[in-house]
Amino acid sequence: MPQVVGVLTRRFGDFDAAEDAVQAALADSAEQWPRQGVPDNPRGWLVHVASRRMAEQVRSEQARRRREEAAAAREPADRHLAPPADEGIGGEGPSGRDDTLAMLFMCCHPALTRPSAIALTLRSVGGLTTAEIASAFMVPEPTMAQRISRAKQRISASQTGLALPGPAERNRRLASVLHVIYLVFNEGYTVSAGPRLQRVELSREAIRLGRLLHGLLPEECETAGLLALMLLTDARRSARMGPGGIPVPLAEQDRSLWDAEAIREGVDLVTAALAKGSVGPYQLQAAVAALHDEAATAEETDWPQILALYGLLERMTDNPVVSLNRAVAAAMAQGPEAGLAMLSDLAGDERVSDHHRFFAARAHLREMAGELGAARADYRAAAARTANGPERDHLITRAARIASADLPE
Repeated sequence: MPQVVGVLTRRFGDFDAAEDAVQAALADSAEQWPRQGVPDNPRGWLVHVASRRMAEQVRSEQARRRREEAAAAREPADRHLAPPADEGIGGEGPSGRDDTLAMLFMCCHPALTRPSAIALTLRSVGGLTTAEIASAFMVPEPTMAQRISRAKQRISASQTGLALPGPAERNRRLASVLHVIYLVFNEGYTVSAGPRLQRVELSREAIRLGRLLHGLLPEECETAGLLALMLLTDARRSARMGPGGIPVPLAEQDRSLWDAEAIREGVDLVTAALAKGSVGPYQLQAAVAALHDEAATAEETDWPQILALYGLLERMTDNPVVSLNRAVAAAMAQGPEAGLAMLSDLAGDERVSDHHRFFAARAHLREMAGELGAARADYRAAAARTANGPERDHLITRAARIASADLPE
C-alpha cells in the first residue's frame, strides 16, 4: 500500500519506520478482517492502525530519551502526533492528496545507485516482496534484503522530505522514475516467478503512476510514451490467458477482447509525442505496440515497419531484449532464416543467451523454419529456465505439440 506509506512518511517524517508500521498494519488486517469483516474504508483503517503504531514508537523513543538524558523539561510526548488538520482517517485530505508520486521520486534519490533505487521503489511503491525483486535482479534474497535496507538508510540519512523535487532535480531523477514504473508494469504483466501469469494490481498501479507523472509533466515526450506503451500493452490483457491461466500468443489472441478505449488513448498519446520530434525508447516501443494493436488480424501486422522501429531502438539502447525482438520481427518480415541468423549473432551475448526468452524465440523461429526437433529442444530449454508456472506450462505444451506432429504416421 504505497499510498498509506506515503501518508505516514509525510506525517511522521520517517520513511523506513512508516513502511515497517504499514507492514505491521497489513499483518493485523490479515488476522482481523476475516473474522470481523473488511472495513468500509480499508485504506483509512490501515492509516489509522499504522499511525497508532508510529505514535507508540515515537512515544517510546521520547521516553527513552527522557530516561537517558534525565532532562527536566521536555516537549510533551504527544506533540506532533495528531494528524494534520487537512487529513482524515482515509489518509488523504479534501484535495485528494496522493503521496505516491512524491515517494517515487524520493526512492530515486541521487544518493542511491540506479539498481538500489529501482529495488527500493519496487519494494516500497510497487509492493513486490524482497524475494520477487531478488528473482527479477537474479541475485540471492539475502543480498537483495541488504541492498534495500542500505537504500532505506541512505534515504533516512539524506533527510529527504516527502515532497516532489524542484524542476532541475526532477529532471535529474526522471529516467530512474520512468524505468521503475516500467519495471513495475512488466512484473504485473508477466510475473517473474510463481503460479500466476500476471498480477493485475501491479500493472494498474504502474498505469496510475504513469498518469500521475504525465499529468505532472505533460510536455515530456518519454513520459507520454511510457504511459502509451503501458496502455497499449495492457489493452490485450483480457485475451492473453486461456484455460488454466496458460498464456495465449499474440498471433492467436481473440482481438475482439482487446480494450478499444485503451488502444485509442495509447495511440493518441504516442502520436502526439512523436509529432514533437524528441523521440525516445518508450515512444518507439509504444509505436511498435500501436502497430500490433491497430492490426485487425495477425496477418495484417505491419512487420516491416515494426522491424524498422526495432532497428532504431537497437541503435538507441544497449538492450539485448530489443535485439531479440528485432530478430523475431525480421523473421516475420523476411522469413525465419533472417531471424535465426540474428539470433546466432546474439547467442554470444551472456546477458540474454541463457535466458528463457532467447530459447523461446529461437524455438518459435525454428518451428517456423520446419526444424521441429531443434524447436522442441529449445522449447524444453526455455521451460527449464522460466520461474513463471503458466509460462512454463505453455512452453512444455508447445514442445509436446511439436513432438506429436513429428511422429511418423
